[in-house]
Amino acid sequence: MNLLRNYGLIALIISLLIAIGIGILIYQQRSARTEAPAAWTPLSLVTTFKSDPHTSRAFAWRTETPDAGTVLQVVPAEAGGSPSFEGADMLEFAGSTSPVDTGDTGVQGAHKAEATGLAAGTRYAYRVGDGDREHWSDVFYFATEKEETADFTFLNVTDSQGLAYADFRLWGRTLDKAFETFPDASFLVHNGDLTEDPENESGWEAFFGEARKWVAAYPLMPVTGNHDEVDKKAERFVSHFNVPNNGSPSSIEGTTYAFDYGLARFVVLNTESKLKDQAAWLEKELASTKQKWIIVALHRGPYAGNQDESVLERWVPLFDEYGVDLVLQGHNHEYSRSYPIKDGKVVSPGEGTVYVVTNASGAKFNEKKKDQFYHQVHFQNDKQTFAGIRVNERTLTYQAYDVDGMLLDEFTLEARR
Repeated sequence: MNLLRNYGLIALIISLLIAIGIGILIYQQRSARTEAPAAWTPLSLVTTFKSDPHTSRAFAWRTETPDAGTVLQVVPAEAGGSPSFEGADMLEFAGSTSPVDTGDTGVQGAHKAEATGLAAGTRYAYRVGDGDREHWSDVFYFATEKEETADFTFLNVTDSQGLAYADFRLWGRTLDKAFETFPDASFLVHNGDLTEDPENESGWEAFFGEARKWVAAYPLMPVTGNHDEVDKKAERFVSHFNVPNNGSPSSIEGTTYAFDYGLARFVVLNTESKLKDQAAWLEKELASTKQKWIIVALHRGPYAGNQDESVLERWVPLFDEYGVDLVLQGHNHEYSRSYPIKDGKVVSPGEGTVYVVTNASGAKFNEKKKDQFYHQVHFQNDKQTFAGIRVNERTLTYQAYDVDGMLLDEFTLEARR
């Protein structure tokens, strides 16, 4: 009996030791996951276009301190080689740091820098840091636009809108499939509502973190949504991006802008404020371009399931007058594609503008709205969706896929210019 008791006591002690060991391991793993980054560690790194895509590239990131410096180093990257940032061909650029009070994580540093004077059609390696020799991000790569680009592909998504990391894992998975499906894509246009709450910095860190391998290499061109500009304020949103500063003068800087890539002019509008003022700027942008294609990106669309009457009244007549080819929309969290539309009516292919909503790239889906006269394709499949858009001299080809790789919709526009 004593022997059995001794065995039982030994077994109990062993069980307690195992439980304690497991508890220590779990605690260590949790501590490692929640350990705060060093004050200089670059967070939420993203690249964008700001100046000429042939010869420049812009970057933005955050640090846990507003006092960190802003330094960008760029070096030509040979295929298969390991880049060195010590040679004479290394280019270094100083940027700006601005304090941002995030509330939940304290005052952070918002960093913006741009590499200029680059060679067209060239692959580069880069890293960002605070100027200390030991404080650098991982090394990432990008490629400048080739001279006389006559054929390119870009990706379109919208409404990644989320709060928790689980929400943004869906967004990251969507981008994984998008770049797998369109490996030659040059950049990404996001039609707004990037996060649920722009004041929640952990949401931004999840948004960028889950897509890090893509948005650190391929420009992410953002549109302002109603969850990005709230109550006419968009500081937290625009502080995360370094986009062209050529937008409508009265708009919040960074919420409207235009850029050229290949044979296309892209015009990014802000449906959340200053619509009348933007109309004057929009007309100048549309009237001045000599590009073969005109693509507009906005959030609340005029032909998107629910019509935005203010956009319909102020901007659509300009789309009609200047022959906008494609309008990329968000907000409705369903898939919608219009017939060609002009003067409020369905017209023949090549005579009007096509309007699309590429459902959503996050966790939130809405019920399918009532079909409208302009709908050529309209459905809700409750799956994250992305589109690949190929643009060349003769055609614009649009293909929408769900996150599982199923082709959902496809159409081709013929050049009108």
